[in-house]
Amino acid sequence: MHILFIGYGKTSQRVAKQLFQQDHQITTISRTAKPQDFATHLIQDIHQLDLSQIAPVDVVYVLLSPAASTPEGYQTTFVDAIPAMLKALKEHPVKKVIVVSSTRVYGEQAGERIDDTTAPQPIDAQGEILRQMELLWQAAYPEQSIIIRPTGIYGTSIARMVKLAQQTATYPNIHYSNRIHIEDLARFLAHLIHVEHPKSSYIVTNNQPISLHEIIQWFQRQLGLSALVLESDVASGKQIYASNMQQMDFELDHPDCFEDYSALLVKSE
Repeated sequence: MHILFIGYGKTSQRVAKQLFQQDHQITTISRTAKPQDFATHLIQDIHQLDLSQIAPVDVVYVLLSPAASTPEGYQTTFVDAIPAMLKALKEHPVKKVIVVSSTRVYGEQAGERIDDTTAPQPIDAQGEILRQMELLWQAAYPEQSIIIRPTGIYGTSIARMVKLAQQTATYPNIHYSNRIHIEDLARFLAHLIHVEHPKSSYIVTNNQPISLHEIIQWFQRQLGLSALVLESDVASGKQIYASNMQQMDFELDHPDCFEDYSALLVKSE
């Protein structure tokens, strides 16, 4: 199959490498040059996308990152570019369009359980824009589109967590956080091309919601630092579960984030 990646960051590069190793033809598009030796890479502005000179595309992965995390940045990247992308794809025999969104489309903020049966109800501008993006792709490709909603992606750096451990003496409340290892996310995205009857959307997470203060305390113990003090047992955030993914023949390689954090700590020494 000929597989096109629109957006070619860390996750896309991992997925593309796996699919190339399965003997698929890979074409990638991004704003800047990318190091690679197995794909045809095009430097293009997605707002003026031109796919007229490439071979017919069978599968499309859309993994975009906004230039700025503001509502304007989200709007420009995730929504305003869709008409140009749809126009460019119109002449291609696309069988699947896999669009990476975010669990930000779920607005719950009081520790509620979220899974794939939960209706998206965003509460901020960026979440609203991501939901609009999802709906536009689903309208354009009602049978072919698959929406992917990862939780927080980890696995390449612990610098932020180490900094939090060093600087956090108190934490205001129990704030649930959720994560997926970048390698598991990439494996799942690659796995989807083999799924004959996919769901219309998938949450991708390791199914282990953990309060953020507990993770910071774990790092503090590993680093020999004083443990933070939790100020309140009021719950915030959300507890997210990948119910659709759990029903599939797919196993995580990284179900325990603390094992990965330990390995990254050793590596950083």
